[in-house]
Amino acid sequence: MPDVGVGVGPYAELTFDADGDPAPGGREAVAGLDATDLVVFSHGWNNDRSTATRLYDRFFAPFPALLAGSPAVRLGYVGVLWPSMRFSDEPVPDFDAPAAAPAPDPGPALDAATRAALGRLWPGRARELDRIAELLATQPESEAAFAEFGSLVRALTGTGATPAPTAAAATAADGAADGAVRPAGDEAAPVPELFAGDTLTACQELLAGLVETGGGPAPAPGFSPVGALKKAWKGGKELLRQATYYEMKKRAGTVGERGLGPVLAGLTRTRPAVRVHLVGHSFGARLVSYALRGVPAGGRPVKSLTLLQGAFSHYAFADALPHDRARGGALRGLQARVDGPVVSCHSHFDGALRVFYPLASRTAGDSASFAGFDARWGAMGYDGVQGVPGAPRLTLAAALHGGLPRTGCVSVDVAEVVRSGGAPSGAHSDICHAELARIVLAAGRIGS
Repeated sequence: MPDVGVGVGPYAELTFDADGDPAPGGREAVAGLDATDLVVFSHGWNNDRSTATRLYDRFFAPFPALLAGSPAVRLGYVGVLWPSMRFSDEPVPDFDAPAAAPAPDPGPALDAATRAALGRLWPGRARELDRIAELLATQPESEAAFAEFGSLVRALTGTGATPAPTAAAATAADGAADGAVRPAGDEAAPVPELFAGDTLTACQELLAGLVETGGGPAPAPGFSPVGALKKAWKGGKELLRQATYYEMKKRAGTVGERGLGPVLAGLTRTRPAVRVHLVGHSFGARLVSYALRGVPAGGRPVKSLTLLQGAFSHYAFADALPHDRARGGALRGLQARVDGPVVSCHSHFDGALRVFYPLASRTAGDSASFAGFDARWGAMGYDGVQGVPGAPRLTLAAALHGGLPRTGCVSVDVAEVVRSGGAPSGAHSDICHAELARIVLAAGRIGS
C-alpha cells in the first residue's frame, strides 16, 4: 500500500540522521518491496517529512500511466529522508501548498519558524543564533555590526578558525564540495570567500545577487550612502541562508556516502535481481551521487542516475579540471559504477544555481571577481556535466525521442519545462513534470 501522502505504491522510506545512520526498519522495508525496479529519490533542502513526501507524491504521480503498457515491470518507489532545512520564507513551487495570498516581505528579520529550524540545525548555539536574529531585526548601520555578524556566522559553520589556504588549494573548489580531489596530506579544505572575506562586502554582493534574481528591489539611479548599510542587511540574511546551504551540502555528501551507499550495497546482497535507479534534486542530487562511493565497484547495482537541478560542481565527474589539470573532480570515474547513464538535467532558468551557487562556492584567496560567473564554481544543474570528454549534450526533445546513451555522463537541457519559479531561486524547484519522469524511465530503460 502507498504511504499516506504518496499516491503510488509500493512505497517505502529510507530515513537517515546527519551522520548517515539509517533509522530502524527502512532497509527491511525497501528490501521487502515487490518490485523489479526501484526508483530511489532524494529531496534537497526541505526541512520536514511532509514537504518531502509532497514532492515525492507529485513527482512519482506520472509513472504508473507511463508504464501502463509494460506489465513485466513492477516499479517500486523509495523516498530518502535526511535532516536538512530551508528558510520558511522560501517557497517551493509545485510541491508546497499554495498560499491564499502572497506573504509580505519580512525583510531581514527571522520569523519564529526559521529561528526554530536554525536551532535544530545548530544545536547548542542558541546564544549565537539569538544575537544573529537580533542583528537582522535591528539592522544597525555599523560596519562593526557586520563584522560581528560575520564572526557569528563563521562560528556556526566552523570556518572561523580555518587558516588561510595555500595558493594551490585556493585555486580548486572545496574538495568536500565536489570541485576537486586534494592530494594526500592536503587536509585543510579551502574556505569559501563568502565566509572568509569581508562580511559587509559579501552582504553587498549577495544583495546584488538578490536584485539580479528579482529577490530584492533595484537600487535607485545614482549612489546614495544614506541607508546603504541598512539595505545590506537583506544580503546579511542571504549570507545566513547560504551558511545553512553550506552545512546541507556537506551533510548531503555524508549521508550519501555513509548512509545510502551502504544500504544499496546491502540490497545488492539480499535482492541481487532488483534494478536500482537513483534520482536526486538539488543537494539530493549530490547525496545520490556520493552514494556511488559507498557501493561496490564490481556489482554495479545502480542502473541509472538522474540528477535534477543538481546543486554540486559541474566538474564533479571530471578526470582533470580545465583550470588545474593535476586535479580531478571529487567523483571522477565513479560514473563507471553506474550500469547505465548519469543524466544531468539542467536549466538556465535556475536562479539559485546561476547566481548564488557560484558566489557560495568560490574559495578564499582566488583572484577572480567575487561577482560574476566563473566556470570554476558552476553547478551541475545550471549548465550540465563539464570536463568529461565525449559527454553528449542533448535537448529535452532529443533525449525523449532519440533516447539516452547506454553509459557515461550526459547533459539534458530541460529549460523547456524547468522554467517557472519566484525570486530568488527561480526555477530551481520546478521539477514535477511528466517529461522528467520520462527521462528517469529512459535513463533506466524501464519498460523499454
